[in-house]
Amino acid sequence: MAVHALRQPPPNNDDIALARDSGQRLAPFAQSARSLKILVSDSDQEQPIELPAGAVALLMKILEAMAAGRGLHLIPESAELTTVQAAEILHVSRPFLIKLLEEGTLPFRKVGRHRRVRMEDVMAYKQRIDQERERTLDLLVADAQEQDMGYLDS
Repeated sequence: MAVHALRQPPPNNDDIALARDSGQRLAPFAQSARSLKILVSDSDQEQPIELPAGAVALLMKILEAMAAGRGLHLIPESAELTTVQAAEILHVSRPFLIKLLEEGTLPFRKVGRHRRVRMEDVMAYKQRIDQERERTLDLLVADAQEQDMGYLDS
């Protein structure tokens, strides 16, 4: 399956300001988690469009990233990724990713000589390691507090 990904490079200053303003205006409406009807206008036409709640939530995430000056990659969950793409998403080297695949930590399939990894599996692994990191940090903070190292409970 081809990956139909959309890459948006980091926005310029005008787009950052526009995304920030748009996000602030849209935020009160987006919090309801319901579909949203918006009025799209151009110089010679106006058209009401209803967006599903999921699209509104995604639009808010896009505007937040743009307002922060970050570029974006949108990749469908059902996509199969190359090892390079999966490594980029996980912020690891390709050889490290290959090691994870060969150890069975992440499932994959082969297409000829090439490995393909499902986006869902990459994101599930990312969530697992993020949770493990969070637990480890909590343990370190608790240990530092027990030893009176100056860390406060928040």
